[in-house]
Amino acid sequence: MPDIGSVWSELGGDPALLARVSTVVRPGALPARLPVRELARACVGACALAAAELGAHRAGRVEVPRVTVDDGAVATAFTGERHLLVDGRAPQTFAPLSRFWRTADGWVRTHANYPHHRARLLHALDVPEDPAAVGSALRDRPALEVEEAVYGAGGLAVALRTPAEWAAHDQAAALATRPLVERVRLDTSRARALPPLDGTPLLPAAGLRVLDLTRVLAGPVATRTLALLGADVLRLDAPHLPELPDQHADTGFGKRSATLDLAAGRDRFEELLAAADVVVTGYRPGALDRFGLSPEALAERRPGLVVAQVSAWGAYGPWGGRRGFDSLVQVATGIAAVEGSAERPGALPAQALDHGTGYLLAAAVLRVLTEQAYGDAAGGGRLVRLALARTAAWLQDGSPLPEDGAAADGAEVGTVPYDGPARWLAETDSPVGRLRYARPAVSFADGPHDWARPPGPWGADAARW
Repeated sequence: MPDIGSVWSELGGDPALLARVSTVVRPGALPARLPVRELARACVGACALAAAELGAHRAGRVEVPRVTVDDGAVATAFTGERHLLVDGRAPQTFAPLSRFWRTADGWVRTHANYPHHRARLLHALDVPEDPAAVGSALRDRPALEVEEAVYGAGGLAVALRTPAEWAAHDQAAALATRPLVERVRLDTSRARALPPLDGTPLLPAAGLRVLDLTRVLAGPVATRTLALLGADVLRLDAPHLPELPDQHADTGFGKRSATLDLAAGRDRFEELLAAADVVVTGYRPGALDRFGLSPEALAERRPGLVVAQVSAWGAYGPWGGRRGFDSLVQVATGIAAVEGSAERPGALPAQALDHGTGYLLAAAVLRVLTEQAYGDAAGGGRLVRLALARTAAWLQDGSPLPEDGAAADGAEVGTVPYDGPARWLAETDSPVGRLRYARPAVSFADGPHDWARPPGPWGADAARW
């Protein structure tokens, strides 16, 4: 069963620091058959503790600040894209063709939010952009046949599997051999010294430069969290692949956004890399290697770099090179079967694999920064790597749900009713309009309570530090 103690151990953290974490348990938040609330609490708590630990080192404090994890704040953040309003308008979270469909022998789920994915789906099925036509094309075909045909066309469709069916899959076997948080040393060079911090709020990532090469949703959650903690985050996108505006507004808090053609703008990228401390990538494994952006190639050109990678299925196994999203991983790994009924598949109450993995990725970055600067084996470039499907396995580890009010690691606990997200929502003006948004869930004593800047338009900033 997911808990902060197990993930803190995977992050290499000192177990004694778990005593600094307090939890406000709110029964009713993120209701599900699987322990979603416990996973969300553990991911946010580990991230907040990693931030507090790094901040204490940089500020020269003897004690790590106390961390508070509130189920209400966590639940609101994990469903933040649903609470977003832009000038009073609620965004569309899934396009009409991103949904479950009946097939001849079961179900598939498609993902067609981006225009290029939608076009590939329609091409694979040889139908016009019409839900009725898509449904008709799918009803007479086996689910696994659809999965392979759409994948072969570069689109996204995944067949519904039970947990047992996924456990028998070669990709599940590959995932089972890997830790939840992979940590690899890339070189032995000295890391850049982190200057001391003074004053409040305590910003553990202040002065760090983060290149953000991520898209939906785990990667942007991780870099948005690093921005909250003081990092200078520059998101880079290819000019021909614009982000969905509402999605960018939701995950763009605290960041700058620029476009850069990695082939034509190679010199500019190398200038950015030379001054970067962290590079975060969220594209399918291998997709950026042709631009010299594999972890090993990055570390060779910028010794001491922290490289953080997140993918849907992992960077190994037969599905290692496949595209994927949270909704599809839920379907493949058996989560949708568990959360559904005999009549129809279900879903988690949030895109919890995306959000949870995003917070874990940020936590992993913070922990390796601490190890680089203050650990027994200081220095050295590091790679941290997570996968949504591995997080899904952690969620489904088979342990029973705890009684409400129970918390791992002997943390101080209070239990109060969950009365909805209202107290954890805020509003602000921004260059993209008046925004209602979920406030940060990461919280520790003397830490930041909100982002220093609202999101701006996609690609509006210069590609420079």
